[in-house]
Amino acid sequence: MMEVNMYVALLLSFVSFVTISLFGMVYKHLSHFRGNNLPPGKFGLPFIGETLTFLRSGWDGHPEKFIFDRISAYSSQVFKTSILAEPTAVFCGAPGNKFLFSNENKLVTAWWPDSVNKVFPSSLQTSSKEEAKKMRKMLPNFFKPEALQRYVGMMDEIAHRHFAMSWANKDEVVVFPLAKRFTFWLACRVFVSVQDPDHVAKFADPFNDIASGIFSVPIDLPGTPLNKAKHASNFIRKELRAIIKQRKLDLAEGRASTTQDILSHMLEATDEDGKHMNEMDIADKILGLLIGGHDTASAACTFIVKYLAELPDVYERVYQEQMEIAKSKAPGQLLNWEDIQKMRYSWNVACEVLRLAPPLQGAFREALNDFIFNGFSIPKGWKLYWSTHSTHRNAEYFPEPEKFDPSRHDGAGPAPYTFVPFGGGPRMCPGKEYARVEILVFMHNLVKRFKWENLIPDEKIVVDPMPMPAKGLPVRLIPHKA
Repeated sequence: MMEVNMYVALLLSFVSFVTISLFGMVYKHLSHFRGNNLPPGKFGLPFIGETLTFLRSGWDGHPEKFIFDRISAYSSQVFKTSILAEPTAVFCGAPGNKFLFSNENKLVTAWWPDSVNKVFPSSLQTSSKEEAKKMRKMLPNFFKPEALQRYVGMMDEIAHRHFAMSWANKDEVVVFPLAKRFTFWLACRVFVSVQDPDHVAKFADPFNDIASGIFSVPIDLPGTPLNKAKHASNFIRKELRAIIKQRKLDLAEGRASTTQDILSHMLEATDEDGKHMNEMDIADKILGLLIGGHDTASAACTFIVKYLAELPDVYERVYQEQMEIAKSKAPGQLLNWEDIQKMRYSWNVACEVLRLAPPLQGAFREALNDFIFNGFSIPKGWKLYWSTHSTHRNAEYFPEPEKFDPSRHDGAGPAPYTFVPFGGGPRMCPGKEYARVEILVFMHNLVKRFKWENLIPDEKIVVDPMPMPAKGLPVRLIPHKA
């Protein structure tokens, strides 16, 4: 009888412990959502919040709907919600963008969902936030215009090979996977000097798994997008470490240059204490660069193809500009930096595509301290979100926002903090100029070879997390007559 009573007592103690622990977790979770004078809005369901509504608006092809529905209901400046189980203030319009971009590392700092840290675990056990800071100190020398000039001819050469292999002599193609193949090939060449198409292709599927899982629901079970992304990340790291080991040998024996790409630079770089980065740390950073260096640009290239098919007058002006450049070249002569600077109308077109179909939908920050914005209290630890759509598709900043109008980007272009496809402030995308060059090289090589027709008019667009045509944008190619 005594043993039974002891068993019951232990069982009750365990149940009590679990109950109190769960209550404590719930109380702690809910306490983050409390405060005085918070922005207007609703948090949605417990724990889930409005996450599914937020994601579903993208899956339905209209990510701006989540933003504008709440702007209409609550405030055009800031509203509260709950995304990814976090209390979140969504900052809207140019004033919201200016506040967040101007207060980086003062009142706010970068924040990523747990899924990002799981896919990119740093070998130094620092957060991806800290790793990003290190990368930003390292990248400007490679992505400034003076450095990019030497890559233009190489990008053009790869474009020639890409279009010969994947577009020439075909009646129909599916654009999105081909755009990804092109931008990934460039990233592999520029960042790690890998240019063999077979070697590049070996990475393609794992990188697609990472892209699908990096901002997924953080459920790490076999078969889930996050789990697939983690396995893909580990596979690519292993491959990158082999490339790194070989490069070390090549540098030591004089077969590689210390300035040939970012990988060589990382191997030579030292920290404040004079220590070199270890191989796993370099592999992590190169992995992040390869993803950031091709995924967003491939989405932009795909939507450029879509809009040029739908807007023949715009296509014709792009074609005339690019053919004037093509006719100025001797046979076999590659594009150079001066040619890129002549592509002004083409870049205006690309910018208007980036306004209407931005690869980056927005980004999260975290409040470092309590502060006031637009008369409302934002508590320390709250997550903050800015959205490209709150300005890009807002008639206050872009009259007739649904109209495709490249002239919006003439001269000085849109007003500050309204056109933000690359973010802004200290965290503006460091690869902005690199993206401009690869997009223009793609446009040049495409329009001088083809006109085309979209095979699925009004093809559904899915945003997860970047926009993409649901069927990949199949087109019928119409080669120019020689």
